[in-house]
Amino acid sequence: MRSFSKLIASLILIFVLLFNTVSCDILPGFGTSGQGQTNETTFYIEGPSNIEIKVGDRIQLKVVSGIQGAVIWTSSSSSASVEDGIVTALAEGTAVIKAAIDDKADWVTITVIKEVTPPDDQEPEKDPPIVDPPVDNNPPVVDPPVEDDPEGPTDSETVTIPGTEDPVTSDPYTNISKEEFYANYTPATSYMDAYYRTQHNLMSGSIGDQDQKPTISSYRKTIDGKFVRNNVYIFSEDGNTYYVVDSYGEICYEIYRGAAYIMLDEVAAYVFAFGDIPANHSSSKKTNPTESQWEEYLRVNHTKFSGDTSRYPYEPVLPRISGCGGDLTYYEMDIGTTGTDCDPSYTATIYNNGAKIVRGAARIVYSYKDRNGDKIIDLDERYVFYTYNHYNDFQEYLNYSGGWGEMFGNVTGGGTLSSKSNYNPTPYVEVVRTSLTKNISYTTIYYYVPKNEYAA
Repeated sequence: MRSFSKLIASLILIFVLLFNTVSCDILPGFGTSGQGQTNETTFYIEGPSNIEIKVGDRIQLKVVSGIQGAVIWTSSSSSASVEDGIVTALAEGTAVIKAAIDDKADWVTITVIKEVTPPDDQEPEKDPPIVDPPVDNNPPVVDPPVEDDPEGPTDSETVTIPGTEDPVTSDPYTNISKEEFYANYTPATSYMDAYYRTQHNLMSGSIGDQDQKPTISSYRKTIDGKFVRNNVYIFSEDGNTYYVVDSYGEICYEIYRGAAYIMLDEVAAYVFAFGDIPANHSSSKKTNPTESQWEEYLRVNHTKFSGDTSRYPYEPVLPRISGCGGDLTYYEMDIGTTGTDCDPSYTATIYNNGAKIVRGAARIVYSYKDRNGDKIIDLDERYVFYTYNHYNDFQEYLNYSGGWGEMFGNVTGGGTLSSKSNYNPTPYVEVVRTSLTKNISYTTIYYYVPKNEYAA
């Protein structure tokens, strides 16, 4: 059985096989299965997985399949085309040729090298013959992916995904009013799309109403009764895009550095990945939406969270927090919910109606700086928590969409809300740090490094 690390290494190579932008309905289980055996699940391309041919050459790829249906052939680049398994080398470069039936797929990497110019007295073939690729008589046998792996790796994995040129190459929002933009709103589709949106104070993430309680995935992986915190971190090559996975480890959506977000799940992912506030977030608690270009999408407050349980005995102790002698300094930031029914001290109203902000009881609290006062770079040291009852109880963000851990704290333990006399905060609930799954699928990723960084 392949190890997780080998799967990650091979999957990085084949990320270009799909040509849609990232979405939650990408192909599950992307890869080979059952090679070397012919049964109802067998599906693979005969021959080696890497083939080198010259410009102008053609080869015939053949599929061994026990699955009914037409084979769909695709090429990842203009270096080679494919039709009915016949690959034609068009230009120097590399192309990944994929064959698929439904959710079964296999691929080969075609390296196209420069055409050799024939001597003057030799005419090149006008229609080069189709040749079979080298025969690999011992294709590897690959076990099916394992859904749960309690003995899997606990060391974190940072996966870097190379990309292609970003499809957004110029500012598409120069002559568009905010009314037009939001009338037909869709989230940003690439890093440069988000980049230009931010220049015009336009949102990149979802813009629906945020309930006070987090939306929790119907499936949360556990090991020995503990929730799993996903420790696979997937970034684009330039570091400007972070790929959020679902509870099964499949890439679900993207978060872009320097972009604007308001929904809890997206803000938590942004803070976890980039260790700072989104573009539409002001550090000051007093910024007025009528004075901000972000208007109703403005969010405020990015200040130190003390975590001092001697002053606030109803608060639980967060991991390694400096307020209780630890080495990590936590910061807090507002999450704008549509109201609250858990704390009578806060009005159940919309956080920002465009005219004023009514700060509620919901916060993200996360580890921001280390012992030396430097911003935390190591994601293994980054903790992100959500509280919607003003620090009484917390849930940990587990680094996947809808991934929120077990609630712990004062009310959970039976204490009275924000009471300094009747309190009983339960301790932080430990999680298991490992991958959600061994089977992660990738799609085409766009990136572009601009000459100018976002304004501070």
